[in-house]
Amino acid sequence: MNLMQTKRPATTSNDAALDTIAYAIGESAIGKILAARSDIGVYAILIGSDADALEQDLGDRFPGNVVLEDETTLRDDLAAIARFIETPAVGLDVPLDLRHGTPFQQRVWEVLRTIPCGTTITYTALARRLGQPNGARAVATACAANAIALGVPCHRVVRTDRTLAGYRWGVERKRALLDKEATI
Repeated sequence: MNLMQTKRPATTSNDAALDTIAYAIGESAIGKILAARSDIGVYAILIGSDADALEQDLGDRFPGNVVLEDETTLRDDLAAIARFIETPAVGLDVPLDLRHGTPFQQRVWEVLRTIPCGTTITYTALARRLGQPNGARAVATACAANAIALGVPCHRVVRTDRTLAGYRWGVERKRALLDKEATI
Protein backbone atom coordinates (compact mmCIF):
# COMPACT_ATOMS: atom_id res chain seq x y z
CA MET A 1 0.00 0.00 0.00
CA ASN A 2 1.15 3.47 -0.83
CA LEU A 3 0.25 6.38 1.45
CA MET A 4 -0.65 9.21 -0.91
CA GLN A 5 -1.66 11.94 1.48
CA THR A 6 -2.28 12.65 5.13
CA LYS A 7 -3.61 16.11 5.85
CA ARG A 8 -4.62 15.67 9.47
CA PRO A 9 -2.38 14.78 12.37
CA ALA A 10 -2.52 11.31 13.87
CA THR A 11 -5.19 10.86 16.52
CA THR A 12 -4.74 10.04 20.15
CA SER A 13 -6.87 7.49 21.97
CA ASN A 14 -9.26 10.32 22.93
CA ASP A 15 -9.74 11.56 19.33
CA ALA A 16 -12.05 10.23 16.65
CA ALA A 17 -10.42 7.90 14.14
CA LEU A 18 -9.06 9.40 10.94
CA ASP A 19 -11.22 8.97 7.85
CA THR A 20 -9.35 6.58 5.60
CA ILE A 21 -10.05 6.22 1.90
CA ALA A 22 -8.51 3.36 -0.09
CA TYR A 23 -8.13 3.90 -3.84
CA ALA A 24 -6.87 2.25 -7.00
CA ILE A 25 -6.66 3.21 -10.65
CA GLY A 26 -7.71 1.04 -13.56
CA GLU A 27 -8.37 1.28 -17.29
CA SER A 28 -11.70 1.55 -19.06
CA ALA A 29 -13.09 2.25 -22.52
CA ILE A 30 -13.36 5.96 -21.65
CA GLY A 31 -9.98 6.40 -19.97
CA LYS A 32 -8.44 5.80 -16.61
CA ILE A 33 -10.80 5.35 -13.68
CA LEU A 34 -9.97 5.94 -10.06
CA ALA A 35 -12.19 4.16 -7.55
CA ALA A 36 -11.98 5.08 -3.89
CA ARG A 37 -13.72 3.40 -1.00
CA SER A 38 -14.43 4.16 2.64
CA ASP A 39 -15.54 1.57 5.17
CA ILE A 40 -19.14 2.25 4.03
CA GLY A 41 -18.77 2.02 0.26
CA VAL A 42 -17.48 3.62 -2.91
CA TYR A 43 -16.59 7.20 -2.03
CA ALA A 44 -15.39 8.36 -5.44
CA ILE A 45 -15.22 7.31 -9.08
CA LEU A 46 -13.09 9.74 -11.03
CA ILE A 47 -12.40 9.56 -14.77
CA GLY A 48 -9.44 10.99 -16.64
CA SER A 49 -6.45 10.45 -18.83
CA ASP A 50 -3.64 10.84 -16.29
CA ALA A 51 -3.21 8.78 -13.10
CA ASP A 52 -1.32 11.56 -11.31
CA ALA A 53 -4.09 14.05 -12.08
CA LEU A 54 -6.71 11.61 -10.77
CA GLU A 55 -4.76 11.13 -7.54
CA GLN A 56 -4.44 14.90 -7.17
CA ASP A 57 -8.18 15.34 -7.79
CA LEU A 58 -8.96 12.77 -5.10
CA GLY A 59 -6.69 14.51 -2.60
CA ASP A 60 -8.13 17.93 -3.46
CA ARG A 61 -11.73 16.71 -3.11
CA PHE A 62 -11.18 15.08 0.26
CA PRO A 63 -8.62 17.07 2.23
CA GLY A 64 -8.23 15.92 5.79
CA ASN A 65 -8.54 12.24 4.95
CA VAL A 66 -5.88 9.59 4.86
CA VAL A 67 -5.74 8.31 1.28
CA LEU A 68 -4.10 4.92 0.67
CA GLU A 69 -3.47 3.13 -2.60
CA ASP A 70 -4.89 -0.39 -2.26
CA GLU A 71 -5.36 -2.31 -5.51
CA THR A 72 -6.45 -5.50 -3.74
CA THR A 73 -9.38 -3.86 -1.93
CA LEU A 74 -10.59 -2.04 -5.06
CA ARG A 75 -10.08 -4.82 -7.63
CA ASP A 76 -13.76 -5.87 -7.70
CA ASP A 77 -15.03 -2.27 -7.74
CA LEU A 78 -12.76 -1.38 -10.68
CA ALA A 79 -13.95 -4.47 -12.57
CA ALA A 80 -17.62 -3.58 -11.91
CA ILE A 81 -17.07 -0.01 -13.09
CA ALA A 82 -15.28 -1.08 -16.29
CA ARG A 83 -18.02 -3.67 -16.95
CA PHE A 84 -20.71 -1.00 -16.48
CA ILE A 85 -18.96 1.33 -18.95
CA GLU A 86 -18.85 -1.45 -21.56
CA THR A 87 -22.32 -2.86 -20.81
CA PRO A 88 -24.48 -0.31 -18.97
CA ALA A 89 -27.47 -2.68 -18.91
CA VAL A 90 -25.69 -4.76 -16.24
CA GLY A 91 -25.99 -1.83 -13.84
CA LEU A 92 -23.42 -0.70 -11.33
CA ASP A 93 -24.05 -2.68 -8.19
CA VAL A 94 -21.56 -1.32 -5.68
CA PRO A 95 -22.38 0.20 -2.29
CA LEU A 96 -21.97 3.98 -2.28
CA ASP A 97 -20.88 6.37 0.46
CA LEU A 98 -22.59 9.71 -0.25
CA ARG A 99 -21.83 11.40 3.09
CA HIS A 100 -19.43 13.96 1.62
CA GLY A 101 -22.13 16.11 0.00
CA THR A 102 -24.29 18.85 1.46
CA PRO A 103 -27.90 17.88 2.22
CA PHE A 104 -29.05 19.48 -1.07
CA GLN A 105 -26.30 17.73 -3.07
CA GLN A 106 -27.26 14.42 -1.49
CA ARG A 107 -30.90 14.97 -2.49
CA VAL A 108 -29.85 15.73 -6.09
CA TRP A 109 -27.60 12.66 -6.16
CA GLU A 110 -30.33 10.39 -4.79
CA VAL A 111 -32.78 11.58 -7.47
CA LEU A 112 -30.11 11.13 -10.16
CA ARG A 113 -29.74 7.52 -9.05
CA THR A 114 -33.41 6.95 -9.98
CA ILE A 115 -32.93 8.04 -13.61
CA PRO A 116 -32.99 4.83 -15.65
CA CYS A 117 -30.07 3.84 -17.82
CA GLY A 118 -30.65 5.05 -21.37
CA THR A 119 -32.75 8.02 -20.19
CA THR A 120 -31.81 11.67 -19.82
CA ILE A 121 -33.34 14.51 -17.84
CA THR A 122 -32.84 18.25 -18.11
CA TYR A 123 -31.39 20.34 -15.32
CA THR A 124 -34.71 22.20 -15.15
CA ALA A 125 -36.80 19.02 -14.94
CA LEU A 126 -34.50 17.66 -12.25
CA ALA A 127 -34.87 20.91 -10.27
CA ARG A 128 -38.65 20.67 -10.56
CA ARG A 129 -38.56 17.06 -9.40
CA LEU A 130 -36.72 18.30 -6.31
CA GLY A 131 -39.38 20.95 -5.69
CA GLN A 132 -37.01 23.75 -6.80
CA PRO A 133 -38.54 25.01 -10.08
CA ASN A 134 -35.99 27.83 -10.34
CA GLY A 135 -33.07 25.70 -9.16
CA ALA A 136 -31.50 24.50 -12.41
CA ARG A 137 -28.19 26.24 -11.62
CA ALA A 138 -28.11 24.77 -8.10
CA VAL A 139 -28.75 21.34 -9.61
CA ALA A 140 -25.91 21.89 -12.11
CA THR A 141 -23.61 22.88 -9.24
CA ALA A 142 -24.57 19.73 -7.32
CA CYS A 143 -23.85 17.64 -10.42
CA ALA A 144 -20.43 19.29 -10.74
CA ALA A 145 -19.67 18.47 -7.09
CA ASN A 146 -20.45 14.78 -7.63
CA ALA A 147 -17.35 12.69 -6.98
CA ILE A 148 -18.99 9.36 -7.81
CA ALA A 149 -19.16 9.38 -11.61
CA LEU A 150 -21.40 6.63 -13.00
CA GLY A 151 -22.59 5.61 -9.52
CA VAL A 152 -24.36 8.96 -9.36
CA PRO A 153 -25.12 9.29 -13.08
CA CYS A 154 -24.82 13.03 -13.62
CA HIS A 155 -23.94 12.22 -17.23
CA ARG A 156 -27.70 11.69 -17.76
CA VAL A 157 -28.47 15.38 -17.18
CA VAL A 158 -28.66 17.57 -20.29
CA ARG A 159 -29.57 21.12 -21.20
CA THR A 160 -33.17 22.08 -21.92
CA ASP A 161 -32.44 21.93 -25.66
CA ARG A 162 -31.03 18.39 -25.06
CA THR A 163 -27.47 19.37 -25.94
CA LEU A 164 -24.60 18.12 -23.85
CA ALA A 165 -22.64 20.41 -21.58
CA GLY A 166 -21.08 20.64 -18.19
CA TYR A 167 -19.70 17.18 -17.57
CA ARG A 168 -16.81 17.31 -15.13
CA TRP A 169 -14.94 14.57 -16.97
CA GLY A 170 -15.49 15.96 -20.47
CA VAL A 171 -18.37 16.24 -22.88
CA GLU A 172 -16.77 13.56 -25.12
CA ARG A 173 -16.96 11.06 -22.26
CA LYS A 174 -20.54 12.12 -21.49
CA ARG A 175 -21.48 11.54 -25.14
CA ALA A 176 -19.76 8.14 -25.17
CA LEU A 177 -21.59 7.05 -22.02
CA LEU A 178 -24.98 8.22 -23.31
CA ASP A 179 -24.37 6.63 -26.71
CA LYS A 180 -23.54 3.32 -25.04
CA GLU A 181 -26.64 3.54 -22.82
CA ALA A 182 -28.84 4.40 -25.82
CA THR A 183 -28.11 1.01 -27.35
CA ILE A 184 -29.89 -0.79 -24.51
